[in-house]
Amino acid sequence: MAGPLEGVRVVELGVWVAGPAAGGILADWGADVVKIEPPAGDPGRMFGRMLGVDGESNPPFEMDNRGKRSIVLELTSAAGAAAVRELPADADVFLTNVRPATLKRIGLDFAAVTAANPRLVYGLITGYGEIGPDADRAAYDVAAFWARSGLAHLLTRPGDTPPFQRGGMGDHMAGMTLAGAVCAALVARARTGAGQLVSTSLYRQGAYTVSFDLNTFLLTGNTIAIGQRETMGNPCMNNYVAADGRRFWIVGLQAGRHWPPLCRAVGRPEWLTDPRFDTPQARAANAVELIAALDEVFATKPLDEWSETFAAEPDLFWSPINTLEDVVGDEQFHAAGGVVYVPDGDGSTPMVATPADFHGTPWEPRSAAPKLGQHTDEILAELKARDA
Repeated sequence: MAGPLEGVRVVELGVWVAGPAAGGILADWGADVVKIEPPAGDPGRMFGRMLGVDGESNPPFEMDNRGKRSIVLELTSAAGAAAVRELPADADVFLTNVRPATLKRIGLDFAAVTAANPRLVYGLITGYGEIGPDADRAAYDVAAFWARSGLAHLLTRPGDTPPFQRGGMGDHMAGMTLAGAVCAALVARARTGAGQLVSTSLYRQGAYTVSFDLNTFLLTGNTIAIGQRETMGNPCMNNYVAADGRRFWIVGLQAGRHWPPLCRAVGRPEWLTDPRFDTPQARAANAVELIAALDEVFATKPLDEWSETFAAEPDLFWSPINTLEDVVGDEQFHAAGGVVYVPDGDGSTPMVATPADFHGTPWEPRSAAPKLGQHTDEILAELKARDA
């Protein structure tokens, strides 16, 4: 089960998360991904120590680098510079999230690399885009994706301080976007014979993530209010707490479809004709009262009992608010393919799957993340054999 990209050769010059994430997705899908690293290694190799993980374990790095081959090259040396330019010469894809000015300085910008290989698909992730005053500005996803795009602001309740982003959120979204763009460019190459530059940025990814809000503002000049649980205009799209302290989300987006089953589930059929609640407009006007009433009802039973009650109403949409322990223990998470088992010595290690399946050309992980420079001799020998 090699995956749909079997036979596709990828060269990755990626650091930290976004570039390696794109390469990791392509590796999962079957591509042969050669990861170029400096003698000190991708700085992402430090994540384990930064997170205080015991021993040599580095879960974030393993996630984005499994299935790759690592070559160490000193790009400031003549031999290293020659090898790093030779690697993309017969590759299908070159991936990077190094800043464009640095790429140009070391001779790995799009024009230089594709001069020797016009069929190459060149995938680039930047912080803020390829042109403009901040095109070469340094960025992590907390800055470009989370803060500058408006995302952090839109998740901040009025009067509160902004929440902290979880690690790699924007990076992984941008990595998936670039992986998709690379595959589209490979399809175009099959038609035209020519490669091309494909790119995305953390800033654009953040803006797309909040495009529901941003496009509303572009088209109308109006902003969508930041919701507060106690005053949500649609109390059927809100989170509540059961008697055992477990929280859950009711997702009643369609008034005519979702309001009646909720009334039945909470044992309040009279609310269907109550003038305070019988229309969406009335529920919005009396949201504080309705939310307080629902709080009282939901506090009477633990979530497992509510789960059984909700199951009797197919048009009542809801979800528990899971902890990580809940996710790992969720039968549906495993049934949906959320975990893959990565070969590791004589056994295997469970890891999070990248979120796409191919039912005609299924993939499975081939190996753990490489040790620093693990495949240097092997890859250099391949280059020498190719040039012979």
